[in-house]
Amino acid sequence: MQGVSCQPFPSGSDPAAVGRRSVAALTIDGGEAPEKRIERLIREHPVLIFSRRGCCMCHVMRRLLAAVGAHPTVIELEEAEEAAAILAAGGIPALFVGGVAVGGIEGLMGLHLSGRLVPRLREVGALRG
Repeated sequence: MQGVSCQPFPSGSDPAAVGRRSVAALTIDGGEAPEKRIERLIREHPVLIFSRRGCCMCHVMRRLLAAVGAHPTVIELEEAEEAAAILAAGGIPALFVGGVAVGGIEGLMGLHLSGRLVPRLREVGALRG
């Protein structure tokens, strides 16, 4: 599949480094239908963000998650692939925690401000302790 890359942050990375792009990229095979691929990725990753290249809201989401100790997998989508992700989550950027759509920055901030973000991240194995 062209244009889809996956940049997980290494464990223990510095939150200040979150804005920098990871060197490793994983290209995903195009033999799978986009909807099935999106569903599989959501199931496989405890914290997953679908984004567009250069999305400032995705950057803010990554910084907040890194600040609490979680390191999401970020998948940058091209326009052609966005339709499946938009249908799955209701917009881009889209955050999934434990396979459940959190939404965009508003959903993430709502979880954080209510005190439910860290317990949820622990529950899905994205945080230790």
